[in-house]
Amino acid sequence: MKYTLKNLVAGAALAFGAFGAFAAEPIKIGSVLSVTGPAAFLGDPELKTMQMYIEELNKKGGVLGRQLQLVHYDDGSDANKANGFAKRLIDDDKVDILIGGTTTGSTMSMVPLAQKANIPFISLAGAVIIIEPVKSWVFKMAHTDRMAAEKVFEDMQKRGISKVALLSETSGFGNSGKKETEGVAAKYGITLVANETYGPKDTDASPQLTKIKNTAGVQAVFVFGLGQGPAIVTKNYKQLGIKLPLYHSHGVASEEFIKLAGPSAEGVRFPAAALLVADKLPANDPQKPVVTAYAKAFKDKWKTDVSTFGGHAYDGLMLMADAMTRAKSTDKAKVRDAIEATKGYIGTGGKVNMSATDHMGLDLSSFRLLEVKNGDWTLVQ
Repeated sequence: MKYTLKNLVAGAALAFGAFGAFAAEPIKIGSVLSVTGPAAFLGDPELKTMQMYIEELNKKGGVLGRQLQLVHYDDGSDANKANGFAKRLIDDDKVDILIGGTTTGSTMSMVPLAQKANIPFISLAGAVIIIEPVKSWVFKMAHTDRMAAEKVFEDMQKRGISKVALLSETSGFGNSGKKETEGVAAKYGITLVANETYGPKDTDASPQLTKIKNTAGVQAVFVFGLGQGPAIVTKNYKQLGIKLPLYHSHGVASEEFIKLAGPSAEGVRFPAAALLVADKLPANDPQKPVVTAYAKAFKDKWKTDVSTFGGHAYDGLMLMADAMTRAKSTDKAKVRDAIEATKGYIGTGGKVNMSATDHMGLDLSSFRLLEVKNGDWTLVQ
């Protein structure tokens, strides 16, 4: 079965008839997102997406004949706050499922609580450590940092690049990305001839970039970070007159990156979900109907551009609705099992095929390599 919003709504409507118009309490969706702070341009579209589609699902009868209720807290991009809010959602708000964790740090602070409480948790963050090793109650929507490194190195191979400088952020996402990049480099014939870091609150990365510029043999630079940091790095890169190819991770997959980096972003390459280039996909691409519909709905509602981060929230919410519909229940163990059994879900991130050993369900083909040209995303062929 092809899982779409239309199918889910149809299933919900049938269940609505079966359960009666005056079904029980609403289904509570607990969410901790980084709507303010350094990761705000990730968390803000995630919250907007959740609000928009919960409203839409509720208009159509909800899920299993029950309305959806979003119980949301903003962690301000602070992992410690995320832990406290997750505890409140589980213990006080008595939510049925957790969808959130904008950043890897916030997600990992919530994981032990979800595991202990036996509550399904769908993370929207990027690092592979969220799902490796597999944690029984934890799933994720975003492509992993390892996949990002592999997609970038694939392109470098094609361009004959073998000596690379890595500049990573000292955040949960950046630290994991650094580790995964180091781990897969040799597989692609890549040698990291420079390996520098910057802080997520740093306002200048010129010293690190100057070291890289003066390192012999560097053929390209790969930056692993999210939020405002990568845009600062990109501006510094241009200011220092570095002419080498510049790559970023999927942590910059938002229009906000181009706005912050300005003309300095020209020529930057990075891996991202198909959502950013929805209008540029071929007509026969199976993701095209999903991503174009989401992009239009989001722009019409919020009068702003889409980002892959909002897309992760869409996928998490729809995957939850689909799992509950298939499980015919909000029982946490049954929903967990249904999420793990997801096959063939076409979302904004790609085709999802979960299993007992894979709690993300995406392969490398779900990543598209993009390049900034004339202030817009383009597909690298």
